[in-house]
Amino acid sequence: MYRSSQRGGESAYSERWEPSTGLDVAAREQLLATVDELRSVHPGLASVLVTQHLEELPSSTTHALLLRGGHITASGAATDVLTTTRVTEAFDYPIAIDYSDGRWAARASSRKR
Repeated sequence: MYRSSQRGGESAYSERWEPSTGLDVAAREQLLATVDELRSVHPGLASVLVTQHLEELPSSTTHALLLRGGHITASGAATDVLTTTRVTEAFDYPIAIDYSDGRWAARASSRKR
């Protein structure tokens, strides 16, 4: 789902809910490149992307919020929030987070809890 709001004839923010669901890897990467391009062309545009898949986050992601049971467990700068410890806490399951070239990846961790 995609939604945007306008203020004074220009978009003030855009909102996307799991925008790459159903896309193959190439299409997902093209979508994320488009989101990053949009951010560079319209730096004042706030964008909200809701996902459970960290691989869907564009490299222009600056902030993140984690929820568990409807309650916020962490919020702030994406690099501070999207960590192995915090994501593991939010999902109550050991998740290893990798951050490389401005993109995140998540996988089950072999770490015992």
